Amino acid sequence: MAKKEIKMNMAEEEAKFMLQTENVIKYYRQYDSVITAVNRVSIKVEPGEFVAIIGASGSGKSTFLHICAGLDSCDSGHVYIHGNDITAMKSDELSRFRGLRMGFVFQRHNLIPQFTALENILIPTMMCNKPDFSYQENLRRLVETLGLADRLHHLPSELSGGQQQRVAIARALINMPDILFADEPTGNLDRQNADEVLKLLLKIREEMGQTLVMVTHDLSIAERADRIFRMDNGVLSLHRDYLKAGKKTEGFY
Repeated sequence: MAKKEIKMNMAEEEAKFMLQTENVIKYYRQYDSVITAVNRVSIKVEPGEFVAIIGASGSGKSTFLHICAGLDSCDSGHVYIHGNDITAMKSDELSRFRGLRMGFVFQRHNLIPQFTALENILIPTMMCNKPDFSYQENLRRLVETLGLADRLHHLPSELSGGQQQRVAIARALINMPDILFADEPTGNLDRQNADEVLKLLLKIREEMGQTLVMVTHDLSIAERADRIFRMDNGVLSLHRDYLKAGKKTEGFY
């Protein structure tokens, strides 16, 4: 088979998955030691799938998630988002691609305190405006689903922790990304608010069809995922598979 055909077949294979990583490595130098935070991690995530990554503090799970979302770089390996190699992109190209195709929900909300809830939600539209896309309709749907109608003109300091996280979720989804990354999105919330935020995330995923990749320390939350992976000392392994019977699972790790 010619080299050109091989490359085309590889590109077609990568495009089948919403997220695919190949032998991702990330290390840090600490004094005279080298710490491997992510150690040759490969994973494939299908469009519309919900994958949870669990692990102890310092296991490398958040570092890996940030690399997948293009918020951090790896020392070697590749990350593909729907067949696009983000590890090969230049900074400006990656920023625009991330703004258009990916959403990210942080543990600590990261809302701008001087902006109202509405202004925080609309920030991504100012940075990466999608042509021929109805932001007004998407905003209406998000505000209705997340129950934010009476809080849009409030500052973050005037919102509860659960309400702030809902604003952060709306901000991550306003551009209708293909994939949503969430790093301990319920970590700072009490059980009631955590359950509510999770239900809203899953409802939005069902309605809008996003792929969801979430890092969490809470197994009760992870158990709602299609598959659970565990990160130990930078090594990722399949912890539990909840995919429906008959669905192909081989080759995902």
